[in-house]
Amino acid sequence: MKKKKTSRPFRLAQNLKRELSYILEENIKDPRMGFVSIVGVMLSPDLRVAKVHYSVLGDEKKRKSTRIFLERSKPYIEHLLAGRLLIRYTPELIFIYDPLIEESVRINEIIDEFGEGSRPDKE
Repeated sequence: MKKKKTSRPFRLAQNLKRELSYILEENIKDPRMGFVSIVGVMLSPDLRVAKVHYSVLGDEKKRKSTRIFLERSKPYIEHLLAGRLLIRYTPELIFIYDPLIEESVRINEIIDEFGEGSRPDKE
């Protein structure tokens, strides 16, 4: 019987996503940072670099201040992450903004606008 092969980078990426979400929610309290969602994490094959895709709800000013805050807080976030992971090396984090959630909210708003105009009145 063959064992199901699971990719260690994939499992670690899922763990990183969960832990980063927790750290940002519980340990990072700053009014300059918007509501951040970790969309995904991609790890390099050697597990030394993690590209963290994130999304921010808010206007352009909030996105910019969040990006700056994440970059400045990166050493602290990596330190917190090192204490939560059972791996030899904590990956270097590279934060990448992902507009996917924001675009889906905008698309839903457009659909709702068109939907309201085309519905017959129910009276």
